[in-house]
Amino acid sequence: MTGYILRRLLAMPFLILGIITLTFALTSVTRGDPLAGIISDRQMTNPEVVAAAKARWGLDKSLPERYVTYLGNLMSGDMGTSFITRRPVAQDVMARLPATLELVTAAMIFGAGAGITLGVVAAVWRNTIVDHLARLLALIGASIPVFWMGLALLYLFSVQWGVLPGPGRLDPRATTPPQVTGFMTLDTLIAGDLRLFGNALYHLLLPAGVLGWSVAGTISRLVRANMIEILHREFITTARAKGAGELRVVLRHALRNTLVPTLTVIGYSFAYLLTGAVLTETIFSWPGMGSYAVSAARGLDYPAIIGVTIVGGVIFLITNLVTDIAYVIANPRVRPG
Repeated sequence: MTGYILRRLLAMPFLILGIITLTFALTSVTRGDPLAGIISDRQMTNPEVVAAAKARWGLDKSLPERYVTYLGNLMSGDMGTSFITRRPVAQDVMARLPATLELVTAAMIFGAGAGITLGVVAAVWRNTIVDHLARLLALIGASIPVFWMGLALLYLFSVQWGVLPGPGRLDPRATTPPQVTGFMTLDTLIAGDLRLFGNALYHLLLPAGVLGWSVAGTISRLVRANMIEILHREFITTARAKGAGELRVVLRHALRNTLVPTLTVIGYSFAYLLTGAVLTETIFSWPGMGSYAVSAARGLDYPAIIGVTIVGGVIFLITNLVTDIAYVIANPRVRPG
């Protein structure tokens, strides 16, 4: 296991280098002028201002020169300066990363909980109306696009019925607590403001539900298929013959064996949500990495685009590694090859 982990860690820098190289290559074929987000339209007609802006941001150099310079700066922890915010990209990303992590963690808790519950219910009451209803709910979550579901639920629950708040992490007039962890729910608890904690949790419900429901369908179908297979195995029959109650058989014997392969899907789903929360954050005005990536892409903010890509790639690689390790620990019969 130690050798396997070391090999994976040694391979990560090369994978990240490949991500950086691919991102730089894509920026060379992107149509549009990044200077449009740096200087005004009137100044774009002034050759001296344009030349000075290109020299200031290194846009007067060729792509290979910018690539080598960026790698050199990155080795010292410098991701460059954002064209739009005029702040270091690393500072912008670290300021927004906790918001994304909070949203994705809540979404994964909801998605895993709902998916496992639906899968177990569908397997236990197989081919009944309960099974059909659970499979329908899972199919809806897996097939409906996140942006459509987000807009529809935001309109219904916030605009029409008024039972859930609108976009944002807090109400517009709420006072933001001192930032300690970056997680709004945790920071409000640390500040000892239970009312503000409830407000933060209230704002988290809808976006986390929309994002989590997109993976609940996949988890539900996997759990259902595995549960149906396991419930027909001999050790389940033996447990029932010894007098074990049906609830104990399902939860203690069948579900525990089902969760081992489900760990992989949950881990990869978490990595997917981290890098794929762009639409949800945009719809709900969630100030995370996704909305930052959208604004960077709109303004052709190359340093910000590359910085978000690097951080997302690192998180994805680490999450996959942790998932593989957790799977081996949960199933000792599996050994890394």
